[in-house]
Amino acid sequence: MRIHHLNCGCMCPVGGALFDGFSRGLTAHLVCHCLLIETNQELVLIDTGFGLRDVQTPYSRLSPFFVHFNNIQFERKYTAVEQIKQLGFSPQDIRHIILTHLDFDHAGGLEDFPEATVHVMQSEMAAARARRGFIASRRYRPHQWDEVKQWQYYGAGGEPWFGFEAVRDLDKLPPEILLIPLVGHTPGHAGVAINTAEGWLLHAGDAYFYRQEMDPANPRCTPGLRAYQWMMDVDRPARLLNQQRLRRLSLDHRNDVQLFCSHDAVELEAFVDH
Repeated sequence: MRIHHLNCGCMCPVGGALFDGFSRGLTAHLVCHCLLIETNQELVLIDTGFGLRDVQTPYSRLSPFFVHFNNIQFERKYTAVEQIKQLGFSPQDIRHIILTHLDFDHAGGLEDFPEATVHVMQSEMAAARARRGFIASRRYRPHQWDEVKQWQYYGAGGEPWFGFEAVRDLDKLPPEILLIPLVGHTPGHAGVAINTAEGWLLHAGDAYFYRQEMDPANPRCTPGLRAYQWMMDVDRPARLLNQQRLRRLSLDHRNDVQLFCSHDAVELEAFVDH
């Protein structure tokens, strides 16, 4: 398998380094770290970031609260469909999309890939359809995915992966790709683990937001991202427990597993440069 690391969204909340830890100006720089996987048979996309329709008509698709809070940069170049075209592929080549969760900044491009089967945890879709409460009604945007033709839903269980629950044998996908339930940020949030020739990659989605949260000796997070995680989580004890477990994973299996989250620009840059 060949894996491409993509940035499918740019968010620049006011606060600079108070969010991302490195910006010197007034605004921060957060990414939407997605993956394009070339398997022997087809292409698989992990998360989509924002889509073409989000860019074209953002206020008909997204909550104004999050548009302004995150200072989303609506540029076509950040969409997965444009980046995939630059790699020489067609949107029709994407046959499967695996979602860490259904938040607006992870599922916005689903309808850009009409031939794809979308894989997600069943509990995540249940929460997205219910949309109970102020945050849920704004984070889940049905207009982003109401034209999806084919869904595959999964429940937790199966043979563990490094001590984590794992969903194996995803429908019509290679056995090297697993879903790893990491609830807390949302009810059905999951990471995606990929077994490569160089070892395992774990796309941890929004299980954490800042690279130094995974420092086993001195975990810390910027004030802006800590507050954002507090605002967005649905089960704080579960989220914090999963962060603790991920730190232990990164320490005990640092030679076996590389992990990264969705929004840290420094993490993305390290993989792109590699």
